[in-house]
Amino acid sequence: MRRRGIAATALVAGLALTATACGGDGGGDQKSGGELSGTVTFWDTSNDAEKATYKELAEGFEREHPKVDVKYVNVPFGEANAKFKNAAGGNSGAPDVMRTEVAWVADFANLGYLAPLDNTPALDKNEDYVEQAAGSTRFKGKTYAAPQVMDTLGLFYNKKLLEEAGVEVPKTFDELKDAAKKIKSKTGATALYLRGDDPYWFLPYLYGEGGDMVEAKGKKVLIDDPEGVRAFATIKDLVDSKAAVTDATDGQENQLKALKDGDVAMAIDGPWDIEGALAGKEFKDKGNLGVAPVPGGSKAQGSPQGGWNLSVYAGSGNLDASYEFVKYMSSAKVQQKTTEKLSLLPTRKSVYEVPSVKDNEMVKFFRPAVEKAVERPWIAEGNSLFEPIKVQMNKVLTGSATPDQAAKATGDAYRKLLKDYK
Repeated sequence: MRRRGIAATALVAGLALTATACGGDGGGDQKSGGELSGTVTFWDTSNDAEKATYKELAEGFEREHPKVDVKYVNVPFGEANAKFKNAAGGNSGAPDVMRTEVAWVADFANLGYLAPLDNTPALDKNEDYVEQAAGSTRFKGKTYAAPQVMDTLGLFYNKKLLEEAGVEVPKTFDELKDAAKKIKSKTGATALYLRGDDPYWFLPYLYGEGGDMVEAKGKKVLIDDPEGVRAFATIKDLVDSKAAVTDATDGQENQLKALKDGDVAMAIDGPWDIEGALAGKEFKDKGNLGVAPVPGGSKAQGSPQGGWNLSVYAGSGNLDASYEFVKYMSSAKVQQKTTEKLSLLPTRKSVYEVPSVKDNEMVKFFRPAVEKAVERPWIAEGNSLFEPIKVQMNKVLTGSATPDQAAKATGDAYRKLLKDYK
């Protein structure tokens, strides 16, 4: 796969250059008499509760640049990666600007799909970015994105249900398992919704056992170490003991619904679902939603660093307007509005000093959580590391593989993917 990737890089870089020279899908005059004009197509990957806000924010660019038409397109997160690769690789239909998950940047850049942003207007006031957020925008010495929002996972909990059960917010998965019987008997709710369909949600269990997927610097596969085995064993135990319910598909929708309806007392989730959770009947009183650090395992307590960046397609026919659009969407004023409306975490240090952001309850919790979050390997294959976990999570949870077998199979898959890793 690595060899195919290198070959694709050269091919796509050539295609991208051709598209730029000819005027690509972005269309437009770029600058007419020094004024930006033309079209900027923006693929936004936010969820249903967020997309109206992002659409409104994107349209604000048109008011500042009346000759630019922003074509806002919401692309579901689950489809966005493959859809962009197909469009960019086929040199047809790719957006000018895309909201990219942090792990996608190195992957897309390695394929030659992204324009470097160094020394362009897109990277404005770099010194204001939180360094941890900026880390995911760099690949092989160049910067391919501007940080938009940062996040991590936390434990969402229903304060009323935990109070009725007479239990404290669990600090470890063992404590959560111990509390589950009381929660069930006192409230009828299951303690936890465990995302069995999405491997990103496996990481707190892995980090909690002191493990990781890989060590990029030393080029070592770590997932099949004993820590990885224990992580698979933990999710299996939580489900088998009925402390948790899970699904093999549609976990995003099912988890949020179960939490909003009071069918579960807790769920591991991120700030992107705050607005969605507050729309549920259990949280008509917004104060009933609590957020705490993810429970720890036997060795540690950790959640992955996540977030979203803004990238420019290398084949855009309107690079000037695209750079300015990224500058606008990642600006302090837009980040402030994003936090005020959606409680998402800014990537600019200055925005945290704005009273409306500083006093936001969710920001108060998630900011220190993000600062302690575990950085993922920012390598081209980073996003591809999840599929083997997803396959093995399903096997473990359905009983068709033991935790040992699942960890070994995941490690074997990693070594096929990462040829020079041991």
